[in-house]
Amino acid sequence: MLRTAAVVAGAVAAIVLLSAVHLTQGTSDTGALDLLSAVLGDGNAQAMAVLEGSRLPRLLTALLVGVALGVAGAGMQSIARNPLASPDTLAVNSGAHLAVVSFAAFGIGLPAYAAGGAAFVGGLAATALVLALSGGASTSPRLVLVGSAVGLTLYSATTLVLLLFEQETTGLYAWGSGSLSVGDLRTTSQMAPVVLVGVVGLVLMSRSLDVLALGDDNAAVVGLKVRRTRLGAVLLTVALTAAAVTAAGPVGFVGLSAPVITRLLAARVPGLARHRALLPVSGLVGVLVVLGADVLLRALLGASEAVRVPTGVMTTVLGASVLVWLARGQRSGGSRRQPPSGRVGVVGSRRRLVAVSVVLAALVVAAPLVGLLMGDRVVLLGDLGNWVTGRTGPALTFVLDQRLPRVLAAVVAGAALAVAGCGVQSVSRNPLAEPGLLGITAGAGLGAIGLITLVPGAGPWQIAGAAGFGALVAFALVYGLSWRGGQDSDRLVIIGIALWSAGMSLITLLVATTDPWNTVKALTWLSGSTYGRTLEQVLPPALALAAIGPLLWFAHRDLDLHSLDDDTPRVLGVPVERSRLLLLLGSGVLAASAVAAIGVVGFVGLVAPHLARSLVGGRNARVLPVAAGLGAVLVSLADTIGRTVISPAQIPAGLVISLVGTPYFVLVLWRSRERRT
Repeated sequence: MLRTAAVVAGAVAAIVLLSAVHLTQGTSDTGALDLLSAVLGDGNAQAMAVLEGSRLPRLLTALLVGVALGVAGAGMQSIARNPLASPDTLAVNSGAHLAVVSFAAFGIGLPAYAAGGAAFVGGLAATALVLALSGGASTSPRLVLVGSAVGLTLYSATTLVLLLFEQETTGLYAWGSGSLSVGDLRTTSQMAPVVLVGVVGLVLMSRSLDVLALGDDNAAVVGLKVRRTRLGAVLLTVALTAAAVTAAGPVGFVGLSAPVITRLLAARVPGLARHRALLPVSGLVGVLVVLGADVLLRALLGASEAVRVPTGVMTTVLGASVLVWLARGQRSGGSRRQPPSGRVGVVGSRRRLVAVSVVLAALVVAAPLVGLLMGDRVVLLGDLGNWVTGRTGPALTFVLDQRLPRVLAAVVAGAALAVAGCGVQSVSRNPLAEPGLLGITAGAGLGAIGLITLVPGAGPWQIAGAAGFGALVAFALVYGLSWRGGQDSDRLVIIGIALWSAGMSLITLLVATTDPWNTVKALTWLSGSTYGRTLEQVLPPALALAAIGPLLWFAHRDLDLHSLDDDTPRVLGVPVERSRLLLLLGSGVLAASAVAAIGVVGFVGLVAPHLARSLVGGRNARVLPVAAGLGAVLVSLADTIGRTVISPAQIPAGLVISLVGTPYFVLVLWRSRERRT
């Protein structure tokens, strides 16, 4: 009891100290003595105005958000009995964010309580979807894989809304990463009762949560209503998360790191293991994380520069580090994982392979052709023939000259991403893996957009080189950090997700500090767009595909063996680690070249290999070329749709892919759930 009280007292003292430092930071020259004099009532009106107008609202919002997310994270981890569970990894933040942005997009200005209600519904729907798709595997890393994948999907939908309704959602880009820049205390004060009710409600459930930690069966034996307890706790944790999102946007990974730090303290202070102490102390640690991140951010960048940078960027980088550390401590899944598989009955069917090849070849020719014909101006087939022979007028020539590089970029990048997805899924033995979920595309995006931002006149080869460098650094980090006496596929993907989150936060930091008024351009590039592409920009991914694609095909036997388990290739004489490293390296280079050409495009590396296996079976000798064709067709059609449906405005091809791929991805998750249960 004394140790617990000492921890609480220490946390409170640290919060008071950080709060004092926090109040002294700001863009005005009002110092600590001025603020102290104003508080003591010496009549310094200017200092009091600064205190009431900006610094106190920011401080109180940080306190509210820290408590809400810290307690919500602790509650979610207890419900799931999974230390990786949090509002971020269960997609609660993403669902709440999408709901709030959607109302803003349609010009509906909601008061704080209504906005909080919308965020609650969005967060609850996302949570229900994740729990349903995880199939009750709450204690395994699969819960985090499913939650992160759903979160990525909702992030894509939110980005689409931000792009389509640019004027209505001005300012929500930075807010979407968690910003404490609030103008007054209205929203914070209205959300405070919600947070209070949520915290008190969860603390009152402490004994039930203690019993729930024993396991569902044991808890039921001692008379606990398991479903009722879990439902009540889920509602309270989602309400806490929604209140935090309403006040400051989705502040990343506080709900993950705060409970983890508290549980680490519980190893030395056993009293903290009981939920009666765990929940409130997690709230205090959450405050320390948010306040510490905000103080550190403004100390590093200066008060003026830090205004443009969301505090959530710093907390996400910190939380991603915690997620990596936790993943490294996870027990290996061994070789029991089900490899990516094809449909039973299609393996060995040459007639089916020939039929699929003929149809796919026709689609590979037809999709780019349709892409040349469709757009903001419809071109007839005869005009296309005249353009080829140089007999069209200047206007039509200009239109087709602009479209050709875009169509070629979509085809080449789609094929490269699909082949990269085949390699990643086979080697990781994870049907949910793709280059994006391994952090490769985020690393490539960070490298490319960093060069574009810092060197505006950079050419396509320089951009491709920067993207490749970023992808290789990200891949080296993911591979090295996930190594622990060998590779584990779940650990590899979770660490990849953590680095993806950190990479996207660093991109936000880069955009916010260097070009804060051009976020639409950054969003468009990050969403995968062929806009403004030239033939020179198509060359790097085309060369990468021509060089690495055949090499991966010649290594199809190794890919087949890697997709089984670790023992089989070793018994057959395959140097497992070296082969795995080379295959992943080749996949990473392909993905990086595609990102350099059209930006960050998700789902192609996931969907195309699955579709290929469903058509021609699971042997990679057949899967690789079929997946390449499907990837080319998918991105080409997505690009055509994005350029046509709302012309003259455009939707980035990556967002169209996300919206089309989401239903298929949900189906994959559901089928995977059925195999496990």
